Amino acid sequence: MQERTRLGMLCGFIGICLNLILFGIKLLAGMVSNSIAITADAFNNLSDAGSSIIMLFGFKLADEAPDKDHPFGHGRIEYVSGLIVSLLILLVAFELVKSSVEKIFQPTRPTSSILVMGILLLSVVIKLVMWAYNRMVGKHIDSSAMQATATDSISDAVATTVVLVGTLVGSYIAFPIDGFLGLVVAVFIFIAGFNAAKDTINPLLGMKPDPEFVKRIEEMVLSYDLVMGIHDLIVHNYGPGRVLISLHAEVPSDGDLLEMHDVIDLIEHRLRNELSCQAVIHMDPVCVHDEQTNRLREVVKDVVKGISPELSIHDFRIVVGPSHTNLVFDLVVPFRFYKTDNELQKEIAEKIRAYDERLYTVIEIDKE
Repeated sequence: MQERTRLGMLCGFIGICLNLILFGIKLLAGMVSNSIAITADAFNNLSDAGSSIIMLFGFKLADEAPDKDHPFGHGRIEYVSGLIVSLLILLVAFELVKSSVEKIFQPTRPTSSILVMGILLLSVVIKLVMWAYNRMVGKHIDSSAMQATATDSISDAVATTVVLVGTLVGSYIAFPIDGFLGLVVAVFIFIAGFNAAKDTINPLLGMKPDPEFVKRIEEMVLSYDLVMGIHDLIVHNYGPGRVLISLHAEVPSDGDLLEMHDVIDLIEHRLRNELSCQAVIHMDPVCVHDEQTNRLREVVKDVVKGISPELSIHDFRIVVGPSHTNLVFDLVVPFRFYKTDNELQKEIAEKIRAYDERLYTVIEIDKE
C-alpha cells in the first residue's frame, strides 16, 4: 500500500506541474492568436491541475489508517476524488460550449504563427506522454482515479490536435471555424468526463466483482477435500487493496467439527495472504450419506434444471414428518430472470407435488 500511495502522489504532483505549464503557454498562445478554442483549451489544463491536486489529496487521505468510525479504512475516498475530477471535467465542457456558441455568433478570425503552432504541438506531445504514464501506473496500482486522469489526458490530446488544425485553417478562411472547433473540443471533454464519472460511481454504488477474482477464490476454496461446494459469495470493496469477502462452504454433516473448523481457518488465512483480502467463511453442513436425502436432492435438481439451466440449488435438507416431508433449500436465480420469484416457487412446488404428493417445498430465493 505504501508503494501505491507513493506512486499515486507522484503522478498527482507531476500532473499539477505539467498542467500549470500547459495552462501558461496555451493562455499565451490564445492571446497571441485571438482564439477562443486555444484559450478554452488553456483553462481546461488549469482545471486538470485542480484535478491533479484533488487526486493527490485523495491518495493521501485514502492511505489513512482505519479508525473506530471507519474500521475498514478510508480507501473509498479515492473513488470520491475520481468522481470530483470527473465533475470538473464536465464543468469545463459546459463552459466551453457556452464560449464556443458565443464565438460562432460573434466570430473573430484567429491568427496562426510558428510560436502558436509550436505551443499546441508541444501540448499534444506532453498530454500523450501523461496519458501513457498515468494509464500504465493506474493499471499497475489498480486506481480508478488515475485511470480517469489518463482518460482526460488522451481526450485533451485529441482536443488540442483539433484546435491546432482549426487554428491553422481558420486563419485563411472567413468561416467561424474557431467556434465550431470549440464545440468539438467540448464534446471530447464531455465524453471523457462522463466515462470517468461512470468508472468511479460504479464502485461507490457497489458493482459486480471481477470474474477472474471470483474464479480464483472458488478454485482456492474448493481445492480442499473437506469442502464440497461454495455459495453466497459476496465481495465487499472498501477501496483499492481493501477487500472483504464472505462465503458459505459446504462440509460433510458427519465430519469432525474441530478438523473442519481448522481447515476453514486455514482457507481464510490463505485467502488473506494470497489475494490480499479479509475472509469470513460460514460452514454449511451437508448430509452426504443419507440415501433418501440424496435421492430427493437429485429430484429437485432435475426439476429446477428442467425449468432453466441458469437455476441452481444449495443448502438442501429434508424434514420428515408423519404425514409429509418438507424439502428445504435455497434457489439461486439470475437477475432479471424471465419468471418472477413467486412464479418459480409455485412451479417448482407443483412439479414436486406431482412427483410425490407428500412432498412440500420451503424455498429461499438467492440472487447470483
